[in-house]
Amino acid sequence: MNGARALIRSLVASGVEVCFANPGTSEMHFVAALDAVPQMRAVLTLFEGVATGAADGYARMAGRPAATLLHLGPGLGNGLANLHNARKAGAPIVNIVGDHAIEHMKFDAPLQSDIGPVAGSVSGWVRHSASTADVGSDAAAAVAAAREGQVATLVLPADVSWAQDGGSVAEPLPTAPLQPADPDALRSAARALRSGEPCVLLVGGDATRADGLAAADRIAAATGARVLAETFPTRMERGAGVVPVERVAYPVDVALRQLAGARHLVLAGARSPVAFFAYPDKPSELAPADCEIHPLVPGRDGLATAALEELADLLAPGTTARTAELARPALPSGALTVQTAAAVVGALLPEGAVVVDEAVTSGTGLPAATATAPRHDWLTAVGGSIGWGLPAATGAAVACPDRPVWCLQADGSAMYTISALWTHAREALDITTVVYNNSAYAILRMELQHVGAAGLVENGGERARALFDLGRPDLDFVALARGMGVPAVRVHTAEEMIEALRRASAEPGPHLVEAMVPPLVP
Repeated sequence: MNGARALIRSLVASGVEVCFANPGTSEMHFVAALDAVPQMRAVLTLFEGVATGAADGYARMAGRPAATLLHLGPGLGNGLANLHNARKAGAPIVNIVGDHAIEHMKFDAPLQSDIGPVAGSVSGWVRHSASTADVGSDAAAAVAAAREGQVATLVLPADVSWAQDGGSVAEPLPTAPLQPADPDALRSAARALRSGEPCVLLVGGDATRADGLAAADRIAAATGARVLAETFPTRMERGAGVVPVERVAYPVDVALRQLAGARHLVLAGARSPVAFFAYPDKPSELAPADCEIHPLVPGRDGLATAALEELADLLAPGTTARTAELARPALPSGALTVQTAAAVVGALLPEGAVVVDEAVTSGTGLPAATATAPRHDWLTAVGGSIGWGLPAATGAAVACPDRPVWCLQADGSAMYTISALWTHAREALDITTVVYNNSAYAILRMELQHVGAAGLVENGGERARALFDLGRPDLDFVALARGMGVPAVRVHTAEEMIEALRRASAEPGPHLVEAMVPPLVP
């Protein structure tokens, strides 16, 4: 058995059944071995950032790792932005990165690079497979490492892959157990919540699923604490039958108001909140300076839901969580705006949908409009690196073929990984993409003001404004989508958007709706 076949069989034995791939010459033996291992589904992407973002979306919804297949250091480099998002989300991913044959490395060929340090910037585990005899066990170790909630990268030299002797299939390795909440941490949090002083319970990680939110609400009902969720949750369950929870706002001033007056901040699967950027004369830490922090579990990898349930049984025995009842916004009419477009989504979102949210400023109305829609999952770009939405929707749809996926996507960030639409069509994925076309990087217009630079703009700001303008020429997402095999339509009114989304929901396969909305920030 050659090395590539041993590696793929070992991945499958450890539960990895999907590989999002953009291969090159050094990965050809891996590609050839796929026909001998039909249990591994290979999904072709046209850009490595689509492969890595798809693996992230898959991992969040499947609860287990997918693999990526990337070509040498440059291929890994192309995928780094979405691996950054996966790292921040604690999403399990196994990267297989091809490398030159070991004897060829000394010649410093054009694609030669030092892959290890590049991989290490986004990976919690990195290994260079040195021999065919090791490749099966290396693959099993990579999967076990990824299952701990991190990116694992296995570098595979071409000659290790093509060698015909010595490769063997490795049995799965046990995953290191997660760390439960320390009893002292639980007692400290309980004292704070019973103190009568203002408390905020901040949930993240696995605690943004229905059971974690229910436990948090029970605690809040018994103690008067306020429950907030992280700004960008990895996977949040929402809608009818789930406890509705407000998220910490992205704008610093709003977030400071949310946390103002808190004397205790209890963290369940979340980190103490900080501003996304530094701003003149504004704090980086969002909790008040005199607020005491009480982490329930160590970092994002702890059993946050279990800790919350234990705390709820201690503080609120016999109580029941207050879940949302089904209620949809009324169908709007007239010209599309950020608010009317959000109302259309809230009114039509299907039961059991997976929502991938990279709408950025055009999505400001979405949380309120969908809070009491039919039950659904909501995924966000935890690391803030844009170009994540279309790829993550790819992976979510592969992981959940029986659930509709709605990708709510800003226009500027869509262009980073627009080729994901081709994979949507090739794989016949049930993804409805709404591209909010406001012809602007509106978020950067807002940040120009927030960082205090707007007052420094001279001569009318023509050159500065040009960097935030996506016109001249205008982007045509209908033409882009149709050119990659995805049916698409452009809408200007709420009525047109309603008709387009209803049609997309009634037909199988991918669809794109280009929603023409004015920018939130003129």
